[in-house]
Amino acid sequence: MKAYQRVFVIVLDSLGVGALPDADKFGDAGADTFGHILERMGSIAIPNLEKLGLTNLHPAGEMRGVDHPLGRYMRMKEASNGKDTMTGHWEIMGLLTTAPFKTFTETGFPEDLIRELEKRCGKRVIGNRAESGTKIIEELGEEEINTGAMIVYTSADSVMQICGNEETFDLANLYRCCEIAREITMKEEWRVGRVIARPYVGKKKGEFRRTANRRDYSLKPTGPTVLDALKDGGYDVIGVGKIHDIFSGEGLTKWVHSESSVNGMEQTIAFAQEDFKGLCFTNLVDFDALWGHRRDVSGYAKEIEKFDENLGVLLEQMRPDDLVILTADHGNDPTYSGTDHTREYAPFLAYSKQMAGGGALKDADTFAVIGATLADNFEVPMPEGTIGTSLLDQLI
Repeated sequence: MKAYQRVFVIVLDSLGVGALPDADKFGDAGADTFGHILERMGSIAIPNLEKLGLTNLHPAGEMRGVDHPLGRYMRMKEASNGKDTMTGHWEIMGLLTTAPFKTFTETGFPEDLIRELEKRCGKRVIGNRAESGTKIIEELGEEEINTGAMIVYTSADSVMQICGNEETFDLANLYRCCEIAREITMKEEWRVGRVIARPYVGKKKGEFRRTANRRDYSLKPTGPTVLDALKDGGYDVIGVGKIHDIFSGEGLTKWVHSESSVNGMEQTIAFAQEDFKGLCFTNLVDFDALWGHRRDVSGYAKEIEKFDENLGVLLEQMRPDDLVILTADHGNDPTYSGTDHTREYAPFLAYSKQMAGGGALKDADTFAVIGATLADNFEVPMPEGTIGTSLLDQLI
């Protein structure tokens, strides 16, 4: 007998809760996304997250937790070798990544790769360095518009990002070039985790702004995940936001892209009002993309507050046999140096109206406990080669 008919797994992209024991190996000693935000802000208005136990799990600043939290909560270590979006999400659904994806932070992409990309796309590449997306568009946007060139850049992640002005480059052409780049970077020596289309609008410096028409072209997961097991078992597997891109559509029965994290929660709430059986898996990227990478503490804090408001709406919509799990895929401490993700524990908050009460759970040694719990709940086998142990008996 299934404990829950519907499970909502919501990833607050980059909301880490403290440095992992091996964080120093990644250059992230002392990182603490949520804790440092609270230390800087003192307190923030997150009554629903408090009610579920987030500040019990990680008190900081002026916030010290609540009496009788409703949720079950713990920290999760990342077992995989990495701190990027794909590694974190894949591990949530059971895949262990031992070899990190290739990065080109120090030197930009190799000349041979760039020459092949230019030849096949029919455009000259400009940029080709690690940079903030908004900064490089501001710097090179006019040149791209005036010459028909193509802005290519990377970051500390394993990613190739291609910018295109929607009016002069054309979205369809930008997506075409990104598909070519995805094919080229499948070569082992150039194997990046994601190619990202970064469209923008505006005619001159000071007017440029990125749009919501971003698309991620990811490597396919290295093996079947719990999403595949649920789909094969006949369940609905709904992806909201970047989930389709992160998993290359594998294991999903339905998906929607989101214009923002607020929109992603609105879409999740809309799915909660529908009749489905299975999983709704949501990624809320703005925490990471808009605030973590830009090292904007107050912006990050306000995004958490906006999420909390919609979390309250979702909790009201929940049915007695629904379960919601809140987590993260890595950290991105907005008080830290640089602009990179940070190697941190991910929070785990779980709540259902049928739970007998809340409280702390023992820390988990992998994010994959989430996928294993889903497989257990829906009575489907974990795919061969996946990791994780179910927590279902502790969430009833």
